[in-house]
Amino acid sequence: MALEHALLVALSEQPAAGLELSRRFSRSIGYFWGATHQQIYRVLGRMESDGWLRATTVEQAGRPAKKVYEVAAAGREVLAAWLGEPSATPPLRSDLAVKMRGASFGDRAAVLDVVRADLAEHRARLARYEQLMTRDYPDPTTLGGLELDQYLVLRGGVLAEQTSITWLTEYLEAHA
Repeated sequence: MALEHALLVALSEQPAAGLELSRRFSRSIGYFWGATHQQIYRVLGRMESDGWLRATTVEQAGRPAKKVYEVAAAGREVLAAWLGEPSATPPLRSDLAVKMRGASFGDRAAVLDVVRADLAEHRARLARYEQLMTRDYPDPTTLGGLELDQYLVLRGGVLAEQTSITWLTEYLEAHA
């Protein structure tokens, strides 16, 4: 997937200026597809030049004007085509898994510290995802369309974090 596709999804949900999009991105799609503020602005400019986005200049009191981007017809076509393409399942690439496997050849205590830190990060991410689920989707049985899709992606994040927590906890308990 390219950043362009993630931005097309985000802007299809709601048109936005670059800064607003960058903030929204970090609170949603950014959980599973990262991009810096600079990357987002650079790609937005290219997408506008390619005709995938339309930008409207909006004047602001006491601040410079901002460009609000929305998906153009060409961008909707590109997104629709990409959504229908098969996605390759990427191989698992995990520095942590390699460290865990190689712990017998180095400083196991240091590896266990790395595992503990990673476990803490997964627990924090799980807590954040669960907070979002409670706040945004208190009754998922009533959802449909876009909201259901958003909920199910968040649910996938919860399940992935739970799996990581179970795996890392098992590793730590085995070496206790």
